[in-house]
Amino acid sequence: MSNPGDADARVVESVKDLAAYLESGAKPAAQYSIGTEHEAFGFRAADFTPPAYEGVDGIGALLRAVQARDGWAPILDHGNIIGLKGAGGASISLEPGGQFELSGGTLADLHATKAELDAHVARLRAVTPALGLGFAPLGFHPTATRAAMPWMPKGRYKIMRGYMPKVGTRGLDMMLRTCTVQVNLDFTSEADMVAKMRVGAALQPLATALFANSPFYEGKPNGLLSNRANVWTDTDNARAGIPAMIFEDGFGFEAYANWLLDVPMYFVYRDGAYHDVAGASFRDFMAGRLAGLEGERATIGDFADHSTTAFPDVRLKKYIETRGADSGRPEMMLAQSALWTGLFYDQAALAAAQALVKGWRHADILALRAAVPVSGINTSFGKGSLRDLAKEVVAIADQGLKARARRNAAGADESLYLAPLQEIANGAPTQAEHWLARYHGAWNGDITRIFAEAAF
Repeated sequence: MSNPGDADARVVESVKDLAAYLESGAKPAAQYSIGTEHEAFGFRAADFTPPAYEGVDGIGALLRAVQARDGWAPILDHGNIIGLKGAGGASISLEPGGQFELSGGTLADLHATKAELDAHVARLRAVTPALGLGFAPLGFHPTATRAAMPWMPKGRYKIMRGYMPKVGTRGLDMMLRTCTVQVNLDFTSEADMVAKMRVGAALQPLATALFANSPFYEGKPNGLLSNRANVWTDTDNARAGIPAMIFEDGFGFEAYANWLLDVPMYFVYRDGAYHDVAGASFRDFMAGRLAGLEGERATIGDFADHSTTAFPDVRLKKYIETRGADSGRPEMMLAQSALWTGLFYDQAALAAAQALVKGWRHADILALRAAVPVSGINTSFGKGSLRDLAKEVVAIADQGLKARARRNAAGADESLYLAPLQEIANGAPTQAEHWLARYHGAWNGDITRIFAEAAF
């Protein structure tokens, strides 16, 4: 979840202002960039328990160590360091349970994404041993109960903590016990945005299946391949999932803005503090009728903050975020960025992906979304399974990346980063299936072995 952003103080007069704000992100294809955000669970090397914020081996100490090493600027919340800002737009932020997130910079190609990820892994390897910590990128915490997870001292999380149990059964699990990888990509126009949102939304269940990496719950398998994805089926469905409006006639910037206005608010950020307005209407805020803040008018900055509190599987800001995958090993993080870059950043590939999903019913997409936490890549689809669909989709992405022809120093194009997905499409186990085989085989049921094997 985001660190506090830079405030845009322009007062919102109408939904058209909000649509214009979203549309302002459009850019020519020549200026497209790739942003990747990825999370990992911290653990104490001595006993594999999650570290608290406080203490000599806490998450706060880790942030201060990174700051001292790399010179990144601290982000503070009531005096507590809760994130860091680095060069090129990159930042480090904390999820509610201390999950460590790199929000990468806007990069020109996947080779730069790999370099950024390699640098982040090197950063953690440099500072964590002295603190007795490690980090494992998994989709759902494999051992910890909800009660065992710490809470990070961020104002917005306190508000969400109180509100989540009112609107679903798994919201606190989402906050504390899940990790994801998110890819942020650009659009050129409203029509281009619509095409990418529809392709992205239709294919999110496939992404969930390909990247499934959370088959354990409180120390044991529980019959799911993605506990993270299962959590999202009952978190806060007014702001999550795959909204039908993405596939409806007339979908565009204004339609998405109107949908956001119907998402209940969490907070208003003023003068360095979060004001709890959980459940309130942003429309009332626009009209100056927000209870407790009467007369205060919503700004574009408020809307930008509000947009971060909606959690659809594909989210629109001034760019598009794909959000349906479990966190995983670095090669899989890169593979996810490669998948969506290949599908979105070549016109022929995007057209092929559009043709592939054309006519899919929203109800069928939701049914896939409900099924994949259990059956993953083997979920029935058409006359076969999602593995068959994966072959088609990964092939389209492969052609898209080859057409981009962005080469590294060795002369290889970006399609090399799709290799893990090509292997899965051709029958290799997913990450979740791999861990289950280890649990039932070499580990002899010792779930703690996952921390060392999954760690950066």
